[in-house]
Amino acid sequence: MNVPGRLVDGMRQEEKNQLRKQVLEMFQHGYYSYMKYAYPADELMPLSCKGRYRGSEPNRGDIDDALGNFSLTLVDSLDTLAVLGMFDEFERAVRLVIQNVNFDSDIVVSVFETNIRMIGGLLGAHVAVKYVHLKYPIRFPWYRDELLVMAHDLGIRLLPAFNTTSGLPLPRVNLRYGIDLSLSKSEREKFTCTACAGTLILEWATLTRLTGNYIFEKFAHRSLDYLWDRRHRQSNLMGTVLNVHNGDWIIRESGIGAGIDSYYEYLFKAYVLLGEKNNDYLLRFHKHYESIMAYVQQGVAMVNVHMHQPYRLAKNHMDALLAFWPGLQVMTGDLKSAIELHEMLYQVVQKHNFLPEAFTTDYRIHWNSHPLRPEFVESTYFLYKATRDPHYLEVGRTIVNNLERHARVKCGYAALSDIQTGQHEDRMDSFVLAETFKYLYLLFDNEQSQHIDIEQFIFSTEAHLLPMNLVITINDTLRMEFDQLALTNSIRYDTTNHSLLLDIDQRDGEFDTDSYSTEFDYRKVCPSMDHLFRNKNSNDYSEQLRKNIRGSQDMMTTTTDSTRSLNDHNGQLKNQSLHRLLASEFSAGNPLHVTQLRRMGVQIHTMLDGRIQLVHTSSQAASSEDANDGLLFMQEMIELMKHNSMNSDSSQYHPLSVVPLLAQATVLPIFKVGSAQFGQQLHKNYGIFSRVSVTSPFQACSTLDNRQQLKNSIALVKRGDCMFIDKARYLEQTGVLGGIVIDHSSASSTKTGVSAIFSMTGDGRDDVHIPLVLMFKDEGFQLLNLLSKQNDLIVYMGDQEKILGGPKSVDQVTSELFDRLKTTTNFAQLTNLEEYMSVLTKVVKLALNDKTELDLSEQTVISTLINELNVRNNDNSSKSTDEGEKSTSTVQSPTSSSLDSMPSPPSTESISSMEHEQPAEASDQREYTEKRTPKEN
Repeated sequence: MNVPGRLVDGMRQEEKNQLRKQVLEMFQHGYYSYMKYAYPADELMPLSCKGRYRGSEPNRGDIDDALGNFSLTLVDSLDTLAVLGMFDEFERAVRLVIQNVNFDSDIVVSVFETNIRMIGGLLGAHVAVKYVHLKYPIRFPWYRDELLVMAHDLGIRLLPAFNTTSGLPLPRVNLRYGIDLSLSKSEREKFTCTACAGTLILEWATLTRLTGNYIFEKFAHRSLDYLWDRRHRQSNLMGTVLNVHNGDWIIRESGIGAGIDSYYEYLFKAYVLLGEKNNDYLLRFHKHYESIMAYVQQGVAMVNVHMHQPYRLAKNHMDALLAFWPGLQVMTGDLKSAIELHEMLYQVVQKHNFLPEAFTTDYRIHWNSHPLRPEFVESTYFLYKATRDPHYLEVGRTIVNNLERHARVKCGYAALSDIQTGQHEDRMDSFVLAETFKYLYLLFDNEQSQHIDIEQFIFSTEAHLLPMNLVITINDTLRMEFDQLALTNSIRYDTTNHSLLLDIDQRDGEFDTDSYSTEFDYRKVCPSMDHLFRNKNSNDYSEQLRKNIRGSQDMMTTTTDSTRSLNDHNGQLKNQSLHRLLASEFSAGNPLHVTQLRRMGVQIHTMLDGRIQLVHTSSQAASSEDANDGLLFMQEMIELMKHNSMNSDSSQYHPLSVVPLLAQATVLPIFKVGSAQFGQQLHKNYGIFSRVSVTSPFQACSTLDNRQQLKNSIALVKRGDCMFIDKARYLEQTGVLGGIVIDHSSASSTKTGVSAIFSMTGDGRDDVHIPLVLMFKDEGFQLLNLLSKQNDLIVYMGDQEKILGGPKSVDQVTSELFDRLKTTTNFAQLTNLEEYMSVLTKVVKLALNDKTELDLSEQTVISTLINELNVRNNDNSSKSTDEGEKSTSTVQSPTSSSLDSMPSPPSTESISSMEHEQPAEASDQREYTEKRTPKEN
């Protein structure tokens, strides 16, 4: 029961009801304007207050291919009348369509537009009529499936478009004469878009299931099969335009917007609607989705890339059609990504009132028109359904107000040719009534007052109602198989990343259904988000995700929660190079690079000391072209090695030393470690002293739990699960002075030779300022063992080559170390200062030449120093506002002391491609450690 003053999802019930009534009035204004001024024309011209017939107005190009002089707007709007509860007008409109619409016309129409608007509109209206009659028997007692017969007739008229060798439909067909074979070979007719050929299966499968004519579903399925076969086999991306006769890609740009959008939508929805026996539709969607989130998503932007070179941007702007994607993500369960992308789009809307037809990654307008598209409203509706977050009701209110303020005219709603000036265009597309107002109405509707139970239907790309029970009513055997497959998939759903993780390698395996009830719970098909939104304060989760987006200046550089987790999960995809691999890009630790080298006839051998050897054999290449590529790669590598040996600062890549200061030891152990190519470079200073702490979690691939313990320490972390650079970023957030990454390979030890130590790579971004080193597994376990015996363990981490190779003596170096120690700790105030300096000098010498040992008295001095050393907390020092004096707070020992007052910036000469760390079970293969030249973007 609706109580007027009651809060419903953060908005008062009367406000929500008022908005629903306002949307109903807006729809009626547009609909009755069409009926008064335009019917039976295809579209309303709201500025001229007249109808647009095919050929009656100056040709607008491809956009007019949607018109067929078949009352397009009325047919497209039929099931909206039912959804909005306008049953009297719905019944009258159905009669008008049955009596007056005829498809026997000598008109060439778009196969894609005619399918989604006309066939979809007729099917949606037919299903709605059946539903309304069942619920209200007094309605439609005269109806005899006339709309279904009309949809079948129109489908037959579109079938000649499939007369191609590939099985892909031609983009256009004559409603009376079919295809002119000579014209079908012309440039205009032989090319089609991926969405045009891949957005048939929902309507045509429904037509097959309702009429029994199998040919429709067969042709639509064949078209999808061919498109899947034309994907790029390495990137799993699709181009945008291809030749219908031979399948050659004409435009190889890949994204989620115009020309490709609804192809992805129909793959997933076909799985939901039809429950295919072999699960092909879901498997295909999953592969595409994984690649889209790896390549197309950059920051929070969804940009077009080249399908064969997905690391290359195809353009720096996005089109408005991609706004459907968050709604699709909601259905697939990737709610975090949906919230973030929707918020980015909302920022554009707030800045410009509407989504421009195209906009840049820095939120500027690229194309300034807006035809009142529904995609952003659609995603807003689905996000509200999934979260019940009142934020999306407010977004809907903004959309309503903008439509009323900027688009409403005397005879309907006019598209905007320029959203900056507010200039109108004499155009009101049929989708404004079919989709935009339908989704807006449902956004503010209440489940208790719904005229049609929306949960029983799935929306087509034109928001037409298709029955979810097709798989049940048509084929009970198929239903059972669908239930089993869907249940299998729900078990494999990853609740951490909120993404489908269907195991393709196990799709042919047996699934034991004995332990499950045959009564399938459809809630298991898609994941429940109740754990994210289970109390009145749970919308804080969504709000936090949105805060990450607000205020950003560039979508591509905005790091989001979902992109971070996806990059961790799909890191190897990010590194995939589909062009000829360059020597400057090569990483021996990247399995995709290794695969590409094998194709080029280049074999990689690991030597005993950990170095790698490249051997090129032309006869082992996959082709002569690949062999030539391999030869070029080897020549580049030789030149790169020469250049590096002549110009690089080789001191940056030899090992550092980590020396634990043990309270009771005759000999201090020395651990050789490898440095990182990012962050503070200890080769450029004289190292740091600090206590040691272990991170929680140990992998340090997420926000750390023991931040207070880690502050001002050197953190120990375990290698794996994420990139080195990500570990460093999480560490730096806690205020550590440095980090030691312990390797996970069982064969990892300095016994294999010092040259086996490699340099950890970054991702080209200069945002880490702490030093990070990599320690072999054996030495790492020794250090952990020492820490277990001496909780307040302090270590020295520095570069012996820097000290020995410089112009200063060891005594001069240690003197400078002590000067820094005095300024950052209470070292200068200690009683036995000279004794401490003497022993620490010996420690430094020990780190340099591996010869000096500490006697018992010196061990006692170290132990005493550890107990007495307090470190000033520079983060807490502040100026006194009254006295103008600095006040310094101290913390109790043992803490840490940085021996370099200002962190050195990362080397601008050494960058490397992004690497995803190998999992613990991976083989112990060393990354290539030669110095790289910067790659051009």
